[in-house]
Amino acid sequence: MQISSRFTIAIHILICVDLYGADAPATSESLAGSIGVHPVVIRRILGQLRRAGLITVARGREGGAHIVRPLGEITLADVFHAVESIGGDTLFSFHENPNPACPVGRNIHNVLDGHLAQIQRAMEHAMEQTTLADVIAETRERVGGEA
Repeated sequence: MQISSRFTIAIHILICVDLYGADAPATSESLAGSIGVHPVVIRRILGQLRRAGLITVARGREGGAHIVRPLGEITLADVFHAVESIGGDTLFSFHENPNPACPVGRNIHNVLDGHLAQIQRAMEHAMEQTTLADVIAETRERVGGEA
């Protein structure tokens, strides 16, 4: 299982917006240059972050992306839920047609569903403990050491 790169791209976007947005507009082109993906990918994720109420995006000279909530109030879970479309709110995909004639196939959901839900809750709880402020502070410390 692997979570898509949208989550880490979204975090990268938000860090760049905070660190560099005051100096120059955080546009899809400038963000794409830092992240190493096509600007269309950035625009899609910016749209998801905007719909989630985490950023605004404006055109023009004073345009670009801007974070609208305090950094300490945005958790990694908020970002994850903004950009990861997980069907039925479950992280784990399940094979669709277990054989009901097989004892394992007939019971696999009963065996795994609770465990997988518990694992997902634990992951989301851990994400709720880290804010964007935490991640940006660490980034500032590391980036400052490179200057």
